[in-house]
Amino acid sequence: TLLESGVRWQEQASSSGRDALAGETYVLTGTLTSLTRNDAKARLMSLGAKVSGSVSVKTSYVVAGDAAGSKLTKAQALGVAILSEEDLLQRLEVHDA
Repeated sequence: TLLESGVRWQEQASSSGRDALAGETYVLTGTLTSLTRNDAKARLMSLGAKVSGSVSVKTSYVVAGDAAGSKLTKAQALGVAILSEEDLLQRLEVHDA
């Protein structure tokens, strides 16, 4: 058989790791209480996500902290998915493993 001959297949990448959020674009808005905006941005980018300063139809998620303003309003108008800070922390925890 192929296995007996030493042929090996690469294992499929799991959803954790540094590219777990590749292809996703996040926008942070409002005040985050559990981590700084820079920390959130760094953690998202370490998992392969792009972090943008403005909302567009290409935005995957808007993370809305306290006192979120015009970015949240624009996201809602464009139908972009909205995450709370708690939602973001859960996503990061799952993929940081």
